[in-house]
Amino acid sequence: MRYLGPILALVLAQTAAAEVLVPTRTIRAKEIIGAEDLMLKSAEVPGSFTDPAEVIGQEARVALYAGRPIRYADIGPPAIVDRNDLVTLFFDNGPLVITTEGRALGRGAAGDVIRVMNLTSRTTVSGQIRPNGSIEVK
Repeated sequence: MRYLGPILALVLAQTAAAEVLVPTRTIRAKEIIGAEDLMLKSAEVPGSFTDPAEVIGQEARVALYAGRPIRYADIGPPAIVDRNDLVTLFFDNGPLVITTEGRALGRGAAGDVIRVMNLTSRTTVSGQIRPNGSIEVK
């Protein structure tokens, strides 16, 4: 076995620069991200997006500043329920199905769990948002 001392250290010290996605302008929270809002920048930032297809059409959860990498927690699917929206609440337990009207106390996308006030009983419950915008209470 040969000694590769300084050569091996030099190879390990070099890292390949990757490209990350950055906004071309400041994008406010709750804005939908379009293709014109993105560009690639040479940098290596763990936990950042590199593929525009994963970001286009998503909603900014926080303000995204021009030139700064977009991290995984910064974006998500667009919200379909906003705070104070009137929504249909569903409770489904086998043969028993109850529906009533509620008011959303938060905002979220399909699959998110939010708090909702049952307008009939004035009780606050938590439920998961369905793709059609109704809330499934468990």
